[in-house]
Amino acid sequence: MATTTLIELPRRAPLLSGRGWSVFLIAFIIVTAVAPALNLMVPEGHALHLSDYMIGLLGKFMCYAICALAIDLIWGYTGILSLGHGLFFALGGYVMGMYLMREASGPDTLPPFMVFLDWKELPWAWSLSGSFIATVLLVLLVPGLLAGLFGYFAFRSRIKGVYFSIITQALTYAAMLLFFRNETGFGGNNGFTGFKTILGFSLNTPQMHVLLFSLSGMALLGCYLLARWLVQSKFGRVLQAVRDAETRTMFCGYNPLQYKLTIWVISAMMCGLAGALYVPQVGIINPSEMSVGNSIEMAVWTAVGGRATLVGPIIGAFAVNGGKSWLTMAAPEYWLYVLGLLFIAVTLFMPGGIVGLARQWREHRAARSATRAAPSAKALATASTAPTAPKTPDITKGARA
Repeated sequence: MATTTLIELPRRAPLLSGRGWSVFLIAFIIVTAVAPALNLMVPEGHALHLSDYMIGLLGKFMCYAICALAIDLIWGYTGILSLGHGLFFALGGYVMGMYLMREASGPDTLPPFMVFLDWKELPWAWSLSGSFIATVLLVLLVPGLLAGLFGYFAFRSRIKGVYFSIITQALTYAAMLLFFRNETGFGGNNGFTGFKTILGFSLNTPQMHVLLFSLSGMALLGCYLLARWLVQSKFGRVLQAVRDAETRTMFCGYNPLQYKLTIWVISAMMCGLAGALYVPQVGIINPSEMSVGNSIEMAVWTAVGGRATLVGPIIGAFAVNGGKSWLTMAAPEYWLYVLGLLFIAVTLFMPGGIVGLARQWREHRAARSATRAAPSAKALATASTAPTAPKTPDITKGARA
């Protein structure tokens, strides 16, 4: 009689462990309750007061961390190094900036730079800029559509490696040159500035600064959960298979184009969201955000923190930008040198980034313990295999008898 063998498939790991959910909840409470309370309720001069400057700085860092997380999804888990994600970050910022410019100038008035250039009507690209709901949607759709169009042709042509990185860099540089032109209707070299309100509320109040800070923190936590859900799913396992052996994955019946294009678009949309949150906090957006250097820095944040870890890029974004904020005030002329040396040091000595240091330390300690234990084990083995001396008969026993 034939017997049926039941195969139990492995259960999917939980999104976060118990300890992970505890850390996530603590972070959520900090960005939504603790930090706002320290800024608004604790008086200035108190040791626990969180200044407006720090609120704005940390809010920007959290927007940068979203970009680093987006880079990690395509570089750490899919093996696609992009040097052009600054474009998607800037596009999200420009979409939000257009809405803020319309609100600052009034519903029936052209923005000041258009009045200066003697424009008579809004360009077609500004058609939906008066609606906040449309702006929120376009913040995600504009970077996503551009990424989808570019990614489809690039991945379909099987462009990969350094060639793909160079093409993304060229795309970003071309877009920056386009936005520098006044006739495109995006403010030219000066970009957009002079924002006053959002949804009728002033942008220059402490309460609004704290609100934008909290929104940035919640967006970062939400993107982290989304990224973790993606990489733990079957979709994420296929992405890692594409990263490690794309040809073998294709022979197994998977189409790498669909997976690479999907994660590429998601990553671009995350950067667009970060740019939209960034602009109201800094009060300006211009084509310099599309510079090649900004996109390279995003890759550095991810490498310094630790690729394919999700937590590492967030730590790297805070660490690198914190160092940049301090060094650009103390010795601004040395920052680019420090950034280059940092990237080289991480590549040579810390391939796992900051997060990988703990693993490297554990492996180093284990190797040292094994080295110390080896002589003792060898001596014990030698002693156990050494020949024993023959036993001497007791001749006195017979004499006593």
